[in-house]
Amino acid sequence: MREHNPRRWAWLGVLVIGLALYAVVLRTLVHTQNPNFVPALILLGATVVPLSFLTFAQARTGRWQVPASALVIAAFFGGVIGIVVAGTLEYDTLHRLGVLPMVLVAVIEESAKLIVPLILLFTILSRHERRLPSDGLIIGVASGMGFAALETMGYGFTALLASGGNVGSVEQTLFVRGLTAPAGHTAWTGLTAGALWALIAAPNTRRVLAFLATFAGAVVLHTCWDTFSTPIAYVVLAVISLGWLFLALRHYRTFAEHAEGTVLRPLTI
Repeated sequence: MREHNPRRWAWLGVLVIGLALYAVVLRTLVHTQNPNFVPALILLGATVVPLSFLTFAQARTGRWQVPASALVIAAFFGGVIGIVVAGTLEYDTLHRLGVLPMVLVAVIEESAKLIVPLILLFTILSRHERRLPSDGLIIGVASGMGFAALETMGYGFTALLASGGNVGSVEQTLFVRGLTAPAGHTAWTGLTAGALWALIAAPNTRRVLAFLATFAGAVVLHTCWDTFSTPIAYVVLAVISLGWLFLALRHYRTFAEHAEGTVLRPLTI
């Protein structure tokens, strides 16, 4: 019998409340024409869907839950550090090579998003008897969410400047990037961090190859996403990315259920 989990539908509450707040801010901005509301609009537009997806995934990782404090750290510091490191490396590489191939952008960004999850994973591994890949997956989802949200905020601000203050242009940018965020950075980082945690928990050749294959797969999906900018391509890549992530969630949940007989200390940060 499936265990009742009150958190299972928490994501819907996050989504509804977030969209309601976005609508209120947008209506106020349009009514008052006060540009002071633009930052709030961009913030909500960039974070509501990714945060809802994080809440959705967190409720489906099994009995053992990663605490909110760890997810906040992963989302905030993972997003900030990831986007700064990726932006710096891409800038330096662009100046040295004169051109920056999409595959190199993908490698840099997928690596940068793993910095904070790596720190958290090794910290958790050294302090607790936790050996659950689902922890790594959800921490990776949080880091990818932070990265995607900050990147979307940047694109929203750029759209505002490029359009001469056209709110409609900002709305379109926030809608497209916010809606597709779960199938992009969020899913890819979740997959690679989950595979990394599985490798750290029980190192062997098979899991080394699994992590390398997962990272390579995330890079390929990222490269294709940046290269083929068509709605059909986005739909296909989104189905592949989310389908892969849900399969990993199911696999790690089974792993966690099998580990229920093992005494594990609570995970705290």
